[in-house]
Amino acid sequence: MKTIIQIVLWVGCIALGYLIYNSITGPIKFKEVKQERFSQVVAKLKDIRNSQEAYKTVNGKYANDFNSLIRFIDTGKYVITQQRDSSFMEFDKTYQIDMLKEVKIIDTLGFVSVKDSLFKKDTRYKNLMEVPTAPNGEKFEMKAGYVEKSGYKAPVFEVKVDKDVVLYDQPKDLLAREKAAISVEEVNGPSIKVGSLDEVSTTGNWPAIYDKKNNQ
Repeated sequence: MKTIIQIVLWVGCIALGYLIYNSITGPIKFKEVKQERFSQVVAKLKDIRNSQEAYKTVNGKYANDFNSLIRFIDTGKYVITQQRDSSFMEFDKTYQIDMLKEVKIIDTLGFVSVKDSLFKKDTRYKNLMEVPTAPNGEKFEMKAGYVEKSGYKAPVFEVKVDKDVVLYDQPKDLLAREKAAISVEEVNGPSIKVGSLDEVSTTGNWPAIYDKKNNQ
């Protein structure tokens, strides 16, 4: 009986030790995994944002789906222009004399491929919709529209993915805490996103640490 009690105590000590060890190392490992995966997602969201801004420059609005956006990257072109001042004499009916009239002339110098400008020879843009590290090929959710500001309808867009998708294999308690995060040093809220459907904004909800990681 004494031997059995000792074995039970030893098993209990080992289990307790494991729980203590896991409670210390668990959050550390979670943070490492989170930052690595979030960095990949942020890099992809930046590519989407750059592509959307190029789309708006040419079309005056944002793409509402990835097929349209990728097709635009494949075929779209920027127009390169040059503005110069000019002047000429024109007869003024009011004063009945020739008067100098100044104008601005915009010359088209050429065209630049959107694909070459944004991605050069890299073909990663063809998979813009795919969430990095997603277990089942999950896609980003993207929407575009307009918001009215001071009587003007401004084009807007938003792209996002739930943290559940990115951190699918992480401890549920740590994931729940992450989704409720509110801090200047964290990705706030239940999703990682860029843009907004309610405000004229193309910023992301990630902190500066992820910009530094992607620039390294």
